[in-house]
Amino acid sequence: MASEKVTEAPEEGYERGLGSRQVQMIAIGGAVGVGLFLGAGANIAKAGPSLILMYALAGAIIFFIMRALGELLLYRPVSGSFAEYSREFLGPFFGYFTGWTYWLMWVVTGMAELTAAAIYVNYWFPAVPQWVTALVFLVVLFGVNLISVKLFGELEFWFSMVKVTALIGMIVIGLGVLTFGFSAAGDTASVSNLYAFDGFFPKGIGSSLMTLQGVMFAYLAVELVGVTAGESEDPEKTLPKAINTLPWRIALFYVGALTVILCVVKWTEFSPGVSPFVKAFAEIGIPAGAGVVNFVVLTAALSSCNSGMYSTGRMLRNLADSGEAPRIFSRLSAAKTPALGVTVSVLFMGIGVVLNYIVPAKAFGYVTSIATAAGIWTWLMILISHVLYRRKVVAGELPASSFPAPGGAVCSYIAIAFLLFVTGLIAYDADSRICLYVMAVWAIALGIGWFVMKSRTPQTGEREEPALEKVG
Repeated sequence: MASEKVTEAPEEGYERGLGSRQVQMIAIGGAVGVGLFLGAGANIAKAGPSLILMYALAGAIIFFIMRALGELLLYRPVSGSFAEYSREFLGPFFGYFTGWTYWLMWVVTGMAELTAAAIYVNYWFPAVPQWVTALVFLVVLFGVNLISVKLFGELEFWFSMVKVTALIGMIVIGLGVLTFGFSAAGDTASVSNLYAFDGFFPKGIGSSLMTLQGVMFAYLAVELVGVTAGESEDPEKTLPKAINTLPWRIALFYVGALTVILCVVKWTEFSPGVSPFVKAFAEIGIPAGAGVVNFVVLTAALSSCNSGMYSTGRMLRNLADSGEAPRIFSRLSAAKTPALGVTVSVLFMGIGVVLNYIVPAKAFGYVTSIATAAGIWTWLMILISHVLYRRKVVAGELPASSFPAPGGAVCSYIAIAFLLFVTGLIAYDADSRICLYVMAVWAIALGIGWFVMKSRTPQTGEREEPALEKVG
């Protein structure tokens, strides 16, 4: 039987400054990022129209992950949730490893978004070096995150509003081109473009499956809703609503938008490094349309980088509270933001500026593969924690959540198998395999750090079990 209310979470000192509309738009913004706007171009070139199916398949798995997270969040809503649940259900080391790995994911994602933003600005100002643009954006967003969570939430709200409005506009215009045949693309726009050029799987099913790693990168950040739990005004109402609207967001913004674009412009016209949305509007021939879309995808990149700065600071504070990072990171500024954690994270994101200086052509590919590997670890920890939580609920050792995942732990097992399959694809692909080497080095470094901390302070990472009433 589900509990009537959310289990009380400890007071963390944050300002509960994120209202319902902001949490909703953060959730929507998290599902619409640079992985779709920029990364889809390379994936279309690899898989053709079958990429639509890959986004739909991965989207279903993401929903399983988010429902698992939602059940945990309504059992005990805390900021830095994934690390906390890993710590509770798998042990202190897994909480430590997950927290630091999620921090790494957002640091390298921030690098990817800065790189993408610089590429978009290059559309208008080709003479400006990528690294200069990346540095300017890094400094501006850093300032926003230091001021207050309300300003972060408000900026993220409007960033997301721009993305959502533009995507809906693109879909409507694309449907108009298909239905009425207007514009320069009207004569060739047709549903038959989905299969007329070497079929729906033009490069074979194997090639389509190989795009799943890039597709999963596009979905990174949907779990950001979990990080907002400690600063949401009413998590019991806002979090379930944000999670339950995920399927229609994926159906509309990913599957719907790509379907329309690939009907309007044949898949052979797309290439890596060019946003398919910018390309489609250029083909349609709407005056300044490509420039408008370029502005939209720029806001998408800045939105994700903004979210990265927000989440890394919170995760470092969670680690510090558990003795798994320097204690100084647990301090809040006068504005109730983890300013030092944000500052250190931003300094590491600055490595992305250096990459844009050294290897501007390859910077995006390098960091996205590392971010995907770190994201897969985070999702696996959410799912495994959920499976273990369900076992304790069934055994009567923990109270049931007021937002149970459909099918119990079954969907979590399916999602775990899928994520392991994607990891195998990454290992198979020579271009992306390097991220697993990086993650191996990262794991060794974290392992050494753990043993050093345990030798100095044996109580590191130990935390009292949540005081919960036994049910059953």
